[in-house]
Amino acid sequence: MNPVTGLSLGRIVIGILCIFSPPLAAKLFRLDAEANPQLPYLSRMFGSREIALGALTLAATGSARRNLILVGIAVDGADSVAGHLAGREGYVTKTTGTFLTLPALGAVVAGVVGLGGKR
Repeated sequence: MNPVTGLSLGRIVIGILCIFSPPLAAKLFRLDAEANPQLPYLSRMFGSREIALGALTLAATGSARRNLILVGIAVDGADSVAGHLAGREGYVTKTTGTFLTLPALGAVVAGVVGLGGKR
């Protein structure tokens, strides 16, 4: 499977989980939903973004697809920085910060590899 297709499908699955089961999404991301009652709101915002980006990337072709892959790389890069900062600043444990950072970096790599395959 093309890495961009896999990444796009993964975005949609994660997005659906975040929208329809924020507590389960929080557990998956190692976040404490009980300590943060606003987490379902943020989870649903994140989920809608993931679904939109994944679906649009799957549906797009040509330069539009390339541009959406670039947007995905930028978003995942920002997510990796957010995960790192969360661990460094003590909002989550350092282990959880790493756990949040590495998949986002993996998504950046998948986007770059997928982009390279389209040349």
